[in-house]
Amino acid sequence: MALAPMRDAPLRDEYGESLGNASILVIDDEPGMRNFLCKILSPRCKRVEQAASAAAASRILDQSHFDLVILDNIMPGKTGLEWVREQQKVGLFADAILITAYADLETAIQALRTGVADFVLKPFRANQILNAVARALDRKYLRRENYLLKHELAAEGNLARARLLGKSAAISQAREMLNRLAPMPTPVLFTGASGTGKEIAARTLHSLSDRVEQPFVAVNCAAIAAERIAHELFGLVDDNDKRKDGLLLHADGGTLFLDEVAQMPEQVQSALLRVLEDKRVRPVGAERDIPLNLRFLFATNTDLQQAVAEGRFRADLYHRINVVQIEMPSLRDRSEDIADLAALFMEQFSVSLGLPALELDEETLLKFARYDWPGNVRELRNTIERSVILGEFPEEFSGSGQITGSDAVDNLDLVVQRHIMHVLDDCGGNRAEAARRLGVSRKTIDRKCASWGF
Repeated sequence: MALAPMRDAPLRDEYGESLGNASILVIDDEPGMRNFLCKILSPRCKRVEQAASAAAASRILDQSHFDLVILDNIMPGKTGLEWVREQQKVGLFADAILITAYADLETAIQALRTGVADFVLKPFRANQILNAVARALDRKYLRRENYLLKHELAAEGNLARARLLGKSAAISQAREMLNRLAPMPTPVLFTGASGTGKEIAARTLHSLSDRVEQPFVAVNCAAIAAERIAHELFGLVDDNDKRKDGLLLHADGGTLFLDEVAQMPEQVQSALLRVLEDKRVRPVGAERDIPLNLRFLFATNTDLQQAVAEGRFRADLYHRINVVQIEMPSLRDRSEDIADLAALFMEQFSVSLGLPALELDEETLLKFARYDWPGNVRELRNTIERSVILGEFPEEFSGSGQITGSDAVDNLDLVVQRHIMHVLDDCGGNRAEAARRLGVSRKTIDRKCASWGF
C-alpha cells in the first residue's frame, strides 16, 4: 500500500467541487494504471490511496473510510465484482466504479445488480474517468443532502433558521460560553426545561465552529421507536447485503446533536459510548467499523444524575457526555427578552402565513412579561402563531392600547420587581449573586428592595 501525495488546496476545475472533499481508494494490480489514476486524482481530491490487490484493499478499508472506490474487474484471485459483493457482506460504505478492458453485457448487468455506481471501459482518457468520478460523487452527495433534508423537515425544520435572541444576563452568559467552546471538539451537554432553546443553542455553537460548512444533524431520541433507533443512528447492513447509512455517517465531518438523550434505550447507550470512545461506528449487521470525524452535542430536560441513580441511564455514558454543561435559562428568568422574541415571531408568522401582524402594544407586552410561560420560548412562539391565525391575542394577553404615562411606569415597575424577586429566590436571597446574574450593581438591588419594603 502506498499513499499518494496530498495537497492542502485541491485543484478546482470543470469537474466540480465534489472532488475537493473526496477520499478515493484505487485498486488495480497494474502499477501503471494505479499511478495514472493517482496522478490525475490526487491534485483534485482531499485524499487518494492505492492498493495492488483485493486483500490489501480490504485491510485499508478496515482502517479508513472512503467516499469512492475505483477498482479493476480482472485481478489475481477474484474479480472486482466478487470483491465488491464480499465487502458488502461485512460493510462497504463507499460507492464503486468498475474499470475493465473486457466488456460484455453480462458483466454490465452484474455490475448494476451489485450496485456499482459506474462502469468505465479501458482504455480511457483522463477526462473520462474524472467525469465518472464527478458523477458518482455528485449522486452520493445528492443522496446525502436529500436524506438530511427529509430528516430536517420531519423534525422542526424551522429551527434551522432560528437565532439565539436576547440581551438578558442569563442568555448573554450562555452565548459567551458558546463562543468559548466553538473552536473546540469537546462534547457539550445542554440542559434546561423543554422549550428553552437547547437545539437553537446547539445550532449556534455549530455555526460558530470551523464545521459550519459541514452538516448539522439533529436527532430527537424520544421521537424514534426503540426498535429503530440503532438502525437510524448507526446504519444497517441487511440480510441482502444492502446498506443503509446511519445519521452518524451522514453527519460525518459536521455536528451531531442528540436531543432527549435520556430517552435512549440502554442497548443504544452502550453502542454510543463505544462510538464516543473509539471515534468509530459499526453499523448493525456489519463486521467493519467506520472511522468518524464528528462533534457531539447532547441535550436533556431530565435530571441525568437522578436517571443514573435509578438505573435508567449509564453512569459511564453520563460522565462521557457531561464534559461541559450549559444550562439554558427558562423564559421567566429572562423576561426582559420577551419583547424582542415576540416581535421576531410576529414578523416571521406574519410573512410566512401571509396574514397581517398584530400590534404588540405596551399593555400586551406587560402581560407577556407577567406570565410564567411554563412552556418557555416554544409556548411564546406558539402563542404568537395562534394569535396571528385568529387575528387577535388570547384574552389574558390582549391590550387596549390605552396604557400610558404613570400607569405604564407603575406596571413596568411591577414587572421589574417580579423579575428581581424571582432571581433573588433562585439565589437563596443572596443579593450579591442576584446582582451578578442580573448584570447590575449590588447597590441597585439594595435600593430596589428598600423601595419595595424588603
